[in-house]
Amino acid sequence: MYLPPQFAEPRVEELHRIVHENALGMLVTHGAAGLGAEHLPFLLDVDADGSTRLLAHVARANPVWQTFGEGAPVMVVFRGVQGYISPSWYPGKQETHRRVPTWNYEVVHAHGSLHVRDDDEKFLRGLLARLTRQHEADLPQPWKMGDAPPDFLAEILQHIVGIEVRVQRLECKRKLSQHHAAEDRAGAISGLEGRGNEGLARAMRETGPALQGPV
Repeated sequence: MYLPPQFAEPRVEELHRIVHENALGMLVTHGAAGLGAEHLPFLLDVDADGSTRLLAHVARANPVWQTFGEGAPVMVVFRGVQGYISPSWYPGKQETHRRVPTWNYEVVHAHGSLHVRDDDEKFLRGLLARLTRQHEADLPQPWKMGDAPPDFLAEILQHIVGIEVRVQRLECKRKLSQHHAAEDRAGAISGLEGRGNEGLARAMRETGPALQGPV
């Protein structure tokens, strides 16, 4: 990924936040048939020693878990807030007209190795329980695995396979107009708020300007 220094996010906690808040990752693989991509909800799992795994499950009918050998190199992409930035929002445009449209965004790339957890019911039950708790937590009546009949749940488990990506490297790009003048950044933030994109506006507001460099 092209990563100019002013857009690089080195804080691990910010990378983890983006992954946690945007759990649907794109698993990118490369095999004999070329590039492949699977879109899966991942659970971020960080051990006390800092080692990181991304846990997910796929349908047993999905060939991805059988196509690649144990430890095959893969990448998982997580996209955070994003949106179009109009040059009309920049006060500087009115002065020189030397402004162009752009797109601001946050993205995390997780590079690692793929490992299959076939016929590991304990792993699958634990994964599904944790995923459920994470995504049901803010609902008025959270669903839990115990709500399903045991025989039905056992049948469902027979049709899925667990996978884990053992993360070797994380990189994050937060392109949030850090290289623009303060008044232009403020104009873009106001424009985003006017269009209801509060998430991107907040990210830009919380990210200060950076030293000038290549964009």
